[in-house]
Amino acid sequence: MNIVISALFFLIMVFLISLIWTNTHGAPWVPTSREVINTMLTMAEIKPGEIVYDLGSGDGRVLIAAVRRFGARAVGVEMDVSRFLWSIAAVTLLGLGKQVRVIRGDFFKVDLSEADVVFTYLLQNTNDRLKDKLRKELRPGTRVVSNTFTFLGLPLVRNDDELKLFLYRIT
Repeated sequence: MNIVISALFFLIMVFLISLIWTNTHGAPWVPTSREVINTMLTMAEIKPGEIVYDLGSGDGRVLIAAVRRFGARAVGVEMDVSRFLWSIAAVTLLGLGKQVRVIRGDFFKVDLSEADVVFTYLLQNTNDRLKDKLRKELRPGTRVVSNTFTFLGLPLVRNDDELKLFLYRIT
């Protein structure tokens, strides 16, 4: 019984540390609904073969949808170990390992220059810090889709007020 309680306590502590860590380094994990993912992907007008990045990719649902629905190649960047491992497992089980790559790390330290489309669902202060990196690393024409929070100063192309989605194009 003591082993079970100890294991449960350990798992709870790992979960809490994970929440605190990701919240201070980008955003807490809040899963995006299928409806919102489909709208985001459609809004971005993804073409087959394009490279989609999801910054803070969580369980990989955006990556998987981009590959399966649009024929894209996808790269996720996830800091949290448990969600990173979950993503790897999902991608592997679905046989998408050749089209999806998941990087465990800090998206501020990952080169984004190959991206055709970048997805974010981060906090406003994280977007504010990320904006200069996007301007510096992304090619003109690259689309950036943000869920809920904006990128002030980037050219807004389209938005969905109801779902709070914003599409930007790097110039």
